[in-house]
Amino acid sequence: MPEAFEYAIKKDVRNNPIVREVDEQRQRELWKSVSIAAFLVMVLLFSAWQHFELLRHGYQIEEMQRQRAAEEEEGRRLRLEIETLKSPKRIEALATKQLHLIAPSKDDAIVIERVQPSEPPAKSIVARR
Repeated sequence: MPEAFEYAIKKDVRNNPIVREVDEQRQRELWKSVSIAAFLVMVLLFSAWQHFELLRHGYQIEEMQRQRAAEEEEGRRLRLEIETLKSPKRIEALATKQLHLIAPSKDDAIVIERVQPSEPPAKSIVARR
């Protein structure tokens, strides 16, 4: 029984003087593995970033094409509206109904002709502005 008692006593063992050496070869292999893994992760992230940017630009192009088609349709509609508003029949109807104007008769119409001035003689002095 004295032996069992000896194990029960706490022995104070100092391990402070023991220094563990760094294994240089193992340390280099670790850093090499970490750098290769980091490079592969960076390549993977760059590839994924390019893929998602391509998808995002594709969606933007589709949206812009859809907006362009809508704007072209709106432009066609507005041109048609302008043409209907410029219609002589519509203008005549508005003039007679809303403004109470009447169409002129053949006797009321006056035709004004523009007279072209004749050329001055060759040796005359003409003041011009």
